[in-house]
Amino acid sequence: MGADDNTEQLLAQAAAGESTAMDELFARHRAKLQRMVRFRIDRRLSTRIDASDVVQEALLTAARELPDYLKQRPLPFYVWLRRLAWERMLDLHRHHLAAQKRAVTRETAAPIALGDDSLDCLAQGLVWLGPGPLELALRQEMRLRLEQALLKLDEQPREVLVLRYLEQLQYAEIAAIMGLDEETVKLRHLAGIRRLRKLIDAAGTSDG
Repeated sequence: MGADDNTEQLLAQAAAGESTAMDELFARHRAKLQRMVRFRIDRRLSTRIDASDVVQEALLTAARELPDYLKQRPLPFYVWLRRLAWERMLDLHRHHLAAQKRAVTRETAAPIALGDDSLDCLAQGLVWLGPGPLELALRQEMRLRLEQALLKLDEQPREVLVLRYLEQLQYAEIAAIMGLDEETVKLRHLAGIRRLRKLIDAAGTSDG
């Protein structure tokens, strides 16, 4: 039985009132949620906000709201959990950054961005991309090129790559998160890969 099938079985058991099913559902997705929070958290707050605490609070909310979720199932289960963790993380960013600075700047208005460590992990996740400069990405100088190229991508293709290779989500999950159909996500993914190749090729040429 696949992971998705197992989740569906547990959701059915939870809907039937089996309390242990809810605990197992949360346990099987906890590490994935923590990974998302760790990679997405603002680096200015990484020493003040613990990913496990964010996830725990999100799961407490999920436990309260699970009966309503089970009635309608508006999103895939993990995507729903991720949204709760995301909203909790946004609340914490707003609280801590507002305490640091009253005036909301452009930087603090969009608090969840990839830090250097996240970009580095994403670069490592993309080294499989095939022949050409990306084969050398394990070298530090080539990884730096890849990170710089990622920052030059348009926001939507870059977010698809982040969700796919950093958060390790399936196309259907990415589509639900971004409010797109699955085919559009695949096209954005392909466009992002192609653009990334061109940017890295161009960086290699300019370096001489």
